[in-house]
Amino acid sequence: MLTLHNSLTKKKEIFVPIEPNQVRLYVCGMTVYDRCHLGHARMLVNFDVLFRWLKELGYHVTYVRNITDIDDKIIARAHANNESIQSLTERMIALMHQDLTALGVLPPTIEPKATLHIEGMIRLIGQLIDKKLAYVGNNADVYYSVRDFHDYGKLSGKSLEDLRSGERVAVDQYKRDPLDFVLWKAAKPGEPYWESPWGKGRPGWHIECSAMSEHYLGEHFDIHGGGHDLQFPHHENEIAQSEGAHGHAFVNVWLHNGFLRVNDEKMSKSLGNFFTIEEVLKVFHPEVVRFFLLRGHYRSPLNYTDQHLNDAKAALTTLYTALRGQQLHIPDSIDWHNDHARHFQEAMNDDLNTSEAVAVLFHLAREFNRTQESGYLILLKQLSSILGLLTQEPDHWLQQGNQGNDSDSYTDEQIIQAMDERKRARLEKNYQRSDEIRDELLAKGIILEDSPSGTSWRRQ
Repeated sequence: MLTLHNSLTKKKEIFVPIEPNQVRLYVCGMTVYDRCHLGHARMLVNFDVLFRWLKELGYHVTYVRNITDIDDKIIARAHANNESIQSLTERMIALMHQDLTALGVLPPTIEPKATLHIEGMIRLIGQLIDKKLAYVGNNADVYYSVRDFHDYGKLSGKSLEDLRSGERVAVDQYKRDPLDFVLWKAAKPGEPYWESPWGKGRPGWHIECSAMSEHYLGEHFDIHGGGHDLQFPHHENEIAQSEGAHGHAFVNVWLHNGFLRVNDEKMSKSLGNFFTIEEVLKVFHPEVVRFFLLRGHYRSPLNYTDQHLNDAKAALTTLYTALRGQQLHIPDSIDWHNDHARHFQEAMNDDLNTSEAVAVLFHLAREFNRTQESGYLILLKQLSSILGLLTQEPDHWLQQGNQGNDSDSYTDEQIIQAMDERKRARLEKNYQRSDEIRDELLAKGIILEDSPSGTSWRRQ
């Protein structure tokens, strides 16, 4: 049985969908004003694994991951670039899709844009005003009245008193209370706007997800996810909006992944310590990055270093080496009665423990190396595919190098030529020259491996 750690109850719970065999899942996606960084990749890869595992368990999953394509940062970046908002957002969406495809992230069932759901946001804001949970300020902005929603803080565990004394509360002369947050922003000169009952303007960030999740998944759905940094205030505000408007539960299970850290600080654009996915993929293969992100449990902090990425590449190389030269017929279905498969299943059902699931893959590789029984490799391929791993041809993987690696100074053709020369030297019993060629290649990070069936090579 699948158990998930619910951020709302602060404990693991057996997952029971609202409707049998149906899972409705919403994940907060990107605000598309810049390239995605590796912290975003962690969130997107983790929820991709949840999506894959739910489907493997036999659920019909409706996975909604939104795109915020109107926002203060988007407006500012478009102005700075001297380009239209639409040009900026479309370009960033295309680049995001490029990055995610490289990382093996499956497309969600639905990927709605905020600008196509303004009408639903206006309607939801109107409901909140009717229920006296929102009001129009003297500046024509519409605000949510936090103190009038009695459950505010139940997700984050923050009390209203703590928030009042905290530094995160913005001072705004138009609010009735410093805790109140904006639902609708009156248009400023030169900004994009939509018509509303409160005048020309655009939605606040928080209302977008409440409106879009309701549109596609209904007023009450199964799972809502995102990065830990969204728990407060974004997800807290979503609860206040949706439950305030409809008077009943909004989401059953809240999932939040841990931070990706650099030198023990959260990776974020605001801190300036981030690496874009594009930058990392110039150095490391996308599957190395995906594997690195999955080696740790999704809720635990994960520290980024080049050495950790190099370790991930070496570990994956171990798995690919076991698969090299094997002709395998992979059945569509997995024998879950197998002890190794059952161990993998138990790990994934234990709050998506990918760290333990990955350990099963290495155990299968070791068992194959010990017994040479192909069944271990068949199961290795089946289980790894659930995690989006081992998608390359083994020879292709083993013969590629990192950017800047000395082994890249030798082309594949040059390596083959050197191997042919070494083969001739050995036939002529010129073992000194044969060893020299091996050592020359090894010095450049190219490893030759002799076997009864011939010589193969791989990059270090």
